[in-house]
Amino acid sequence: MSSVVASLPALLRRRPSWLSPKVARTEILGGLVVALALIPEAISFSIIAGVDPRIGLGASFTMAVVISIVGGRAAMISAATGAIALVVAPLAREHGLGYLVATVILGGLIQIVLGSLGVAKLMRFVPRSVMVGFVNALAILIFLAQVPELIDVPWPVYPLFAAGLVVMVLFPKLTKVIPAPLVAIVALTALTIAAGIAVPTVGDKGALPSSLPVPGVPDVPFTLDTLKLIAPYALAFALVGLMESLMTAKLVDDITDTPSNKTREAIGQGIANVVTGIFGGMGGCAMIGQTMINVRTAGARTRLSTFLAGTFLMILCLVFGPVVSDIPMAALVAVMVLVAFGTFDWHSVAPPTLKRMPAGEITVMVVTVAIVVATSNLAIGVVVGSITAMVIFARRVARLVEVTAATDPDGTQVVYAVTGELFFASSNELVSQFDYANDPDTVIIDLTGAHIWDASTVAALDAVTAKYAGRGKTVEIVGLDADSARRHGKLSGELAGSH
Repeated sequence: MSSVVASLPALLRRRPSWLSPKVARTEILGGLVVALALIPEAISFSIIAGVDPRIGLGASFTMAVVISIVGGRAAMISAATGAIALVVAPLAREHGLGYLVATVILGGLIQIVLGSLGVAKLMRFVPRSVMVGFVNALAILIFLAQVPELIDVPWPVYPLFAAGLVVMVLFPKLTKVIPAPLVAIVALTALTIAAGIAVPTVGDKGALPSSLPVPGVPDVPFTLDTLKLIAPYALAFALVGLMESLMTAKLVDDITDTPSNKTREAIGQGIANVVTGIFGGMGGCAMIGQTMINVRTAGARTRLSTFLAGTFLMILCLVFGPVVSDIPMAALVAVMVLVAFGTFDWHSVAPPTLKRMPAGEITVMVVTVAIVVATSNLAIGVVVGSITAMVIFARRVARLVEVTAATDPDGTQVVYAVTGELFFASSNELVSQFDYANDPDTVIIDLTGAHIWDASTVAALDAVTAKYAGRGKTVEIVGLDADSARRHGKLSGELAGSH
């Protein structure tokens, strides 16, 4: 008995942080606010995908609950998203819900495979300028998504919207115990119901679920033709979902100053999508806007908030459906507009920052923002932005290569000192840096200040050697570091015709 008592302090020290009353309160309230914000978003994305709103709401429930357990980033929200809706919309429209569900399951399996193969490690190749552009584009997309809710609507929407912003700005000055967005949503809902103000509500977006989703098998023929049809959509689904989720995880890492397991997150996204597909959902990935509400606005930091966001979503729909249906859209729009404002990295576009920032970095950021806003696809913007950054980096590094020649006083040999990083972009011009006709019979190429990175450089050096040999002159390459010597020794003479 005494040993059990002695072990209690150790057990208490190991208990999850969310068991603390203060943390639990933050997580519970954060989950509730996110759940309220998820409902109209999930309905809207269902409409984009061309499916019943209950399909999107069911998917948001299963995604959030499952990812809270198997995901690699605490406090991040995953649910039905616009990017996923855009990917699956053509398939759902042309072939029906059964094929969409089959695509979600196959896409989830592909995500599990890609996660297991270490695709998450590729995130380290995403430059900071792309990350900043990603965040700013996200903020713009969140804001633009709210604009339709403020056009051609009854005039009371505007004062309600303004009141919601005022409450969320001023209420935190009084107390931060209760999230300001929750206060704004409750207050504006109570006001519109009590005063009988007729404005667009959540209920106008679509019907809420009346029962929990149930598991089943996709209603499709299990044939090779079906696989050929859904495979391209499933691959696009998997890549877009992973890109958005891993980028969001990295963003939350930066905001919370805590690490996440990107490989676990990638595999977890796959598991969540497989489960969601089995329950007839439209699939999903990380939701950046709702994650920002949870992490930045509500201050949540644990898996409990993610789990409760999904749980509260279904409870609100099943138990409090009539009340939730009466929430004015103006309140939720105000919440999302403030989230957009808080998400945008204003420091990145401040004149002093732009003056100090290299032109290439600014170009990458602008390209990323432009592509994302133009396509409404964060994944495409990140890929294009990263490629742009790599091209600019390659051009910049290529210019840093220098070749200087020093001929011995007796004129018997010349030493070419090469400095810089030698790879395809810089070594392509290397061949033209030598005076083949006028150099003496002995040529030494000193690579002490250089490094060979690829086969293109070895081929270029072979071409230089061959040009001198054609004139009866000998070339000696010296100063190779261990890695360069190994690469040169392995490839030299084996690349004929590659230059």
